[in-house]
Amino acid sequence: MRPMLATRGSSVPTGPGWLHEVKWDGMRVLVSVRDGRVTLLSRNENDVTVSFPELAALADDPAVRGHDLLLDGEIVAFTDGRPVFGALADRMHVKNAVKAEKAAARNPVTLMVFDLMALDDLDVISLKLEDRRAALESLGIEGPHWKVPPTYDDGLVLLEATKAQGLEGIVSKRRSSCYSFGQRSDDWLKFPHRPSGSYVVGGWRPETGTKNRLGALLVGEPTPDGLVFRGRVGSGVTGKAALKLKDLLDPLTCDEHPFTEKVPREDALGTVWVEPSVVVEVASLGMTPQARLRQPSYVGVRADVCPEDLIDLGGGEDG
Repeated sequence: MRPMLATRGSSVPTGPGWLHEVKWDGMRVLVSVRDGRVTLLSRNENDVTVSFPELAALADDPAVRGHDLLLDGEIVAFTDGRPVFGALADRMHVKNAVKAEKAAARNPVTLMVFDLMALDDLDVISLKLEDRRAALESLGIEGPHWKVPPTYDDGLVLLEATKAQGLEGIVSKRRSSCYSFGQRSDDWLKFPHRPSGSYVVGGWRPETGTKNRLGALLVGEPTPDGLVFRGRVGSGVTGKAALKLKDLLDPLTCDEHPFTEKVPREDALGTVWVEPSVVVEVASLGMTPQARLRQPSYVGVRADVCPEDLIDLGGGEDG
């Protein structure tokens, strides 16, 4: 069971047939509340409940208690009042319950709930979005680590406001749209401000002057024809981030590069090739004329996405 996904839009739709939401810079999850227990499933259907212990108490929210629910939302971590994916990256990989509790105390998250697909025995999935939202808002879900953010009628105003506030962007949704699990739909359109996306690691370069210290990643974009090389990412690959990446990539070492084309000599020199299974988030200033990432910067590992998910995204975009 995978969430419904948005398509990248070219212009913000206007008129009464659309509503608009803030696009949060976080981790997409489906949230099941059943028999008083919360279960969190990532976009690639992994159970990530243990990573976010502060969200277990959602089942005790007076608005939720006694109900069986299936919710769609985004887990975000705030830095200086603004959601930042990099602040969430460390939380996503914690699988030990004790360590997760400590991480939650140090860096708590918030669940932004924006859709309702199941409510007890009611057939919510067949309802229009505007009716699902009405049912969701009527529950009154609000707590220390979860909320139902508002929707807006004017997408153009929201787009400008989110840009001014340094937020990721907006999502525009057709009010009459039904929920389609695992489908990318033109009924949901996304308009991100920041030119970033998810890419697959195909190799790593040692830091200059060292042999084993990771200093840069070679990344590519998955396509139906294979992994297309998109460049080398060195900015942001430092300190603990570099150590964690090396631990993650060492078991994946292989003899040949995984890209569909020959990697330029200046990038391939000294590179350790790896099996293309690790997805990372990369911020950049777009693409060069040679279809390479311009001034890329490493943001974090995307444990919630697998390479196969990216083939449908059309250009390394996030979900």
